Amino acid sequence: MASELHGEYKVHGGKLVVVDCSVTDGRLGGVRVSGDFFLEPDEALDAINAALNGLSSDLPAADIADAVTAALPSDAVLFGFSAQAVSIAVRRALTRASSWVDHEWDIIAPTVLPTAINVALDEVLTEEVGAGLRNPTLRFWDWEEPSVVIGSFQSVRNEVDPAGVDKYGINVVRRITGGGAMFMEAGNCITYSLYLPQTLVDGLTFEDSYKYLDTWVMAALESMGIEAFYVPLNDIATSQGKIGGAAQKRLGNGAMLHHVTMSYDIDADKMVQVLRIGKEKLSDKGTRSAKKRVDPLRRQSGMTRQEILTRMSETFADRYGATQAHLTDEELSEAARRVESKFGTQEWLHRVP
Repeated sequence: MASELHGEYKVHGGKLVVVDCSVTDGRLGGVRVSGDFFLEPDEALDAINAALNGLSSDLPAADIADAVTAALPSDAVLFGFSAQAVSIAVRRALTRASSWVDHEWDIIAPTVLPTAINVALDEVLTEEVGAGLRNPTLRFWDWEEPSVVIGSFQSVRNEVDPAGVDKYGINVVRRITGGGAMFMEAGNCITYSLYLPQTLVDGLTFEDSYKYLDTWVMAALESMGIEAFYVPLNDIATSQGKIGGAAQKRLGNGAMLHHVTMSYDIDADKMVQVLRIGKEKLSDKGTRSAKKRVDPLRRQSGMTRQEILTRMSETFADRYGATQAHLTDEELSEAARRVESKFGTQEWLHRVP
């Protein structure tokens, strides 16, 4: 007798979708979709269940969603969920996809490290999670030297002004994730990295995965009186302007890195002397507009940077049962080796001239 399987998925900003089913000879059977969503007409639910029954249990989420969409009546209206949401709930029932509570999470508190070591650790720890050598982990960065961290595909020549770099002693480093340049002085922003299995975002579009992985930080910001939201694809903003941006990297070993930097108290005058992109975007607005664009968390929250970091860490721990952890000597040594062989080299920095 086939065992009963159960999967749940809460749509970001929407409703709960639940799937109960069994698998016999590699096929779904006895499928029952339920939840607190809205669906018209009533018969559409029968169509969804019928579309899922008999499907191969090995189908990827996109194919399951396509099967649901194809079976829906032309006049069907889905409110608070989607065919994609159903497919994720199916995949979770089959344990092909996972949720936050399926994992044991660690939190690494801010540790002052050279920026190149921080960048290298992102690669090292992501690989470790994929290899099963470390629990999925949230790590907060800290640093002292003024730095610019450019995205994996950005041009050094186009993004960084050599005169500004020399004037302020800026250390320029390239990271493994895409996205834009980060201007980082000690205490001027909040940066964290999530190292996680890709099963956590199975079935989600790239856009939805950004929102999903930062649900906890949106809750933390809300508790500080900051109503934040995502602007596709990867910007985090409030009604007063952009406050941060996210980037991701997915590895072949099944793990991924999700990385976010939010501005706390950035010197906008200095930023536009160091970043060419800052000058171009703000060329018709001047420095005052630059300060408006940076829109630091300090002004919106009235809290110290440490208070914000503590609130974020506590929110994550409360939601997902995370425990405090530390970087190991081996991880730090491996990161140092990668700085020597990769992240600290001119070849890596100028791989996109």
